[in-house]
Amino acid sequence: MTETMQRNRLLQTGALVLILGAGLLWRSRYLPLSPFFSKYGGDALWALAVFLGAGLFFRHAPTWRISLIALGFAWGIEFSQLYHAPWIDQLRSSLPGRLVLGSTFNAPDLLAYVIGIVFGAASERVCCKRQG
Repeated sequence: MTETMQRNRLLQTGALVLILGAGLLWRSRYLPLSPFFSKYGGDALWALAVFLGAGLFFRHAPTWRISLIALGFAWGIEFSQLYHAPWIDQLRSSLPGRLVLGSTFNAPDLLAYVIGIVFGAASERVCCKRQG
């Protein structure tokens, strides 16, 4: 039996906006977080946003597939930070480029992405109705 999800676009978009706001606040100077929690918590929130975005784009895909898509995207972005060419480094030097593409490869980020995506998948399993 194949399970499909029925994601509510409005709810998914609202959650995405909240997570993006939380991520920006998390990395700001306004929250007195330790450097560890600021860095890796922000990475987990970024991956959660990727998970929610993938869920918006692939609305009927099962949660496990959305998780793999989000993880592949997040890890792909992280590994792309090993590549340095003038054009991509110029993109990364802008605020939007830095927020989406990052700047420096850091292997522990890979685990933070897994944590954010697992949280998203677990939340979706608890909150959303399955059809199938």
